[in-house]
Amino acid sequence: MVDVVFFDLDGTLVDHRRAAFAAIGGIVGGATGAAEAVGSAGPAGSARPAGSAGSVAELAAEWWALEARHMWEYLAGECSFAEQHRRRARAFLPLLGEPVSEDPAALDRWIAERYLPALQESWQCYADVLPCLEALGRMPGRRPRLAVLTNGDPGQQRAKLDRFGLAGHFEAVLTPTELGAAKPAAYAAACRRMGTVPERAVNVGDMLPTDVTAAAAAGLTGVWLDRGVDFVTGGPSPVAEPSVLRIERLTELPDLLAQMVS
Repeated sequence: MVDVVFFDLDGTLVDHRRAAFAAIGGIVGGATGAAEAVGSAGPAGSARPAGSAGSVAELAAEWWALEARHMWEYLAGECSFAEQHRRRARAFLPLLGEPVSEDPAALDRWIAERYLPALQESWQCYADVLPCLEALGRMPGRRPRLAVLTNGDPGQQRAKLDRFGLAGHFEAVLTPTELGAAKPAAYAAACRRMGTVPERAVNVGDMLPTDVTAAAAAGLTGVWLDRGVDFVTGGPSPVAEPSVLRIERLTELPDLLAQMVS
């Protein structure tokens, strides 16, 4: 029996990668349409903004690399969520040809006033999310409970769910703040928080190593949502073992769960 289904958020429910690229494209590009162009996986945004150390596309890719580096420092407990933002800004502003203030409050303002509004404006919910959640709500018999399990900041992640009217479909939104650990170490704690055991839990996500392989190692059933692109690199999807449960769209999940409990 499947008691709980955990959903990853970024790359699974909301396209955070495209939003981050679009936000930085809008900040550094200046021209109308630059943000949309940079958000694509292909080569785009070749113009070099005045005073910057790279093209719009190069700068957006550098910001993405900084996010990956400093988010893991936050998840490892080396800094606060606000500090990981500051570290990204300290490294990025010189690439824009802008001065870096020694005042943390000034860096916080840059994030709050220039980056986060552009990021939030660029958030997009994948088209298959709401149909999947609605179908799960119509499953006959004892339906599994749903929760979001994400390594992101709790306030920001709940804002994404609220933006797209998804919050009501989930019993809980679990982050390192609530669990005291990030994925993959968080799986056992997430099961305890939901009052279940790993053998009766499913984890759905787009990251093969952390959402599927690590979930399986913790005793859960991992389901890989292969959207055809690597969330970290923007390149092709990795190759999975034949035994991996794989779907290409979330709308395939209800039938897969029905087969698991039949």
